[in-house]
Amino acid sequence: MSSTAATCPRRWRPPTSLSTACCRETEELGQMNAPQKPNVLLIVADDMGYGDFGLFSEGRVSTPNLDRLVEDGVCMQQHYSGSPICSPSRAALLTGRYPHRSGAITQHDLFGLDRIALRETTIADCFTAAGYRTGLVGKWHNGSLDRRFEPTARGFQEFTGFCGGWSDYYDWHLRQNDGTLKGTGEYLTDVLTREACDFVDRHQADPFFLMLAYTAPHSPFQAPQDIIDRYLERGFGRITATTYAMIEVMDRGIGRVLDKLDATGLAENTIVLFTSDNGPAFFNPPFMMKPGEPTFNERFNAGLRGSKGWVYEGGIRVPMVIRHPAKLPADRMNHELAHFTDWYPTLLRMCGIDNVGRCPLDGHDLTDQLSGQSLQTPPRRFWQWNFYYPNIETNAAVRDGDWKLVRPMISGTRYYQNPDLYVSDEDERRTRAFIEADIAEREAPGSVRDILPVPNLRHPAGEKPELYNLSQDPAEQFNLADEQPGIVHRLLGELETWFESVEHDRRTIDDPLHSFEALPAR
Repeated sequence: MSSTAATCPRRWRPPTSLSTACCRETEELGQMNAPQKPNVLLIVADDMGYGDFGLFSEGRVSTPNLDRLVEDGVCMQQHYSGSPICSPSRAALLTGRYPHRSGAITQHDLFGLDRIALRETTIADCFTAAGYRTGLVGKWHNGSLDRRFEPTARGFQEFTGFCGGWSDYYDWHLRQNDGTLKGTGEYLTDVLTREACDFVDRHQADPFFLMLAYTAPHSPFQAPQDIIDRYLERGFGRITATTYAMIEVMDRGIGRVLDKLDATGLAENTIVLFTSDNGPAFFNPPFMMKPGEPTFNERFNAGLRGSKGWVYEGGIRVPMVIRHPAKLPADRMNHELAHFTDWYPTLLRMCGIDNVGRCPLDGHDLTDQLSGQSLQTPPRRFWQWNFYYPNIETNAAVRDGDWKLVRPMISGTRYYQNPDLYVSDEDERRTRAFIEADIAEREAPGSVRDILPVPNLRHPAGEKPELYNLSQDPAEQFNLADEQPGIVHRLLGELETWFESVEHDRRTIDDPLHSFEALPAR
């Protein structure tokens, strides 16, 4: 599915003109007789996998509230993020489109490559247009350093959180609409929980769409010491123990928000969704670690290969639990293929809301599948991510039915501090400048005023494609590429056609950042 500048105009904005008093009175009478539209609470964790639920990890981590949500709702067993990395994945969730199309191609906010293009419509735009009260609490990571790209310009009427990719959990700096909040030692996860509960309290008489985007368990690894100690006593290493403590505090917060829905009488008519932007992070940037700590720290990932950053299942297959007591069955495991882009059309239909955007969607409505119907032919799904401008030869995948083709990440390209990738010394200096600015911006928001120049990278030639049958080999251990050359050839062609389509759309964005392409291989 391709879109162009002609078919995807600049983003929709709500009308500002007032209707006549007569029209308002008629509308108000109609609303009094209409059934209350369902509320939506969309909870997004950061770098969390299926293996981070107590229910799916034999109790490694304590998550009683998430486990309860699974028992009360529908748990998607084959659910995929939009990308193995944060900003592109969140863009897919918000727009219903592959992230390349919207320009959110990587996580580096200070380069401007995390931004959702201004021509795009977000799901928050649609809910606002339908009369909902919309709010975002927590992490945005889809545009900073320019108010046009920030949440309150992208459909969210209220925002308490931060626009970048990470934050200290104790010494935090949050935006609250046009004001700021500064940490006083209170743990950030608890702050976000309190803000979410406050939003529900203030808008319990209105239909609302609330996105609660926790930072946990993203680095830096910080949590209350007493909870960390409990996991250390069970034999976990420091980083895993801290990660599990971060998840436990988040789970406790989710329980508080669910209790708030119960206390306000809203639980029955509120669609609650829980997911994660990508798989767990086993590799962590060196500048976020303590001196001498390893940058690679693996934990249980439910038997899936890979982690955050990789297009293997461990990086892109992520939890999704959805509960709607008024409409959906409880305690149901759903095995239909689902993708982040699907939730835009699905939630609009579940809430009876029109899509006010004009860009063609990549997502598919899952409403019938949530009720137990099966798709006759599941749509193909695609992923691709690398640092800076997209390169189809590295870290790309397509799933078609049971078959999944992977173009592996080119060796040595997982982290952008590899000097062999730089075209010139200037590109290495740009990378160092980014790291220094990233730390400075988290410690003192506003210290970076303008986006930074993007380094040029030149990748080595791509590696041989791999082929897996996920129905027989969900752990992606048995590469069948040599045995099935015809399937490999077909899926490679489909992947390349998709890449040409989404990259064409990206290059039509009215932003000089997107006039560039990845340099050809060495």
